[in-house]
Amino acid sequence: MFDEVQPSGRNWDQHAYKIVAASALGLMAVGLMAVGLMAVGTVAYRLLEDWSWVDALYFSVVAITTVGFGDITPSTDGSKLFTIVYILAGISLVTTYLNLRLKHRAAQRHEKH
Repeated sequence: MFDEVQPSGRNWDQHAYKIVAASALGLMAVGLMAVGLMAVGTVAYRLLEDWSWVDALYFSVVAITTVGFGDITPSTDGSKLFTIVYILAGISLVTTYLNLRLKHRAAQRHEKH
């Protein structure tokens, strides 16, 4: 049923691993976007909540990793709405990064064997 989708004359697994191995730049780009998102979150919480830079960075990391200690919480409606968008974007970026990282590692292991 899925044979039509596979590239003709190639082993599908090898083709997929070559694509992933070539995407090391994509892995770096997603990692940089995650760092950028944490920087945006830090600045936003600094401005919206008037937290110190350390508290703003701390909350940004805790929120984006979904740890949620609860020791610092947003207090204004604007920062609560920002947090909703921030967490959804953060979960997407972190998941994408981990997915690409694992695929890249699998491709490297596949090349060694």
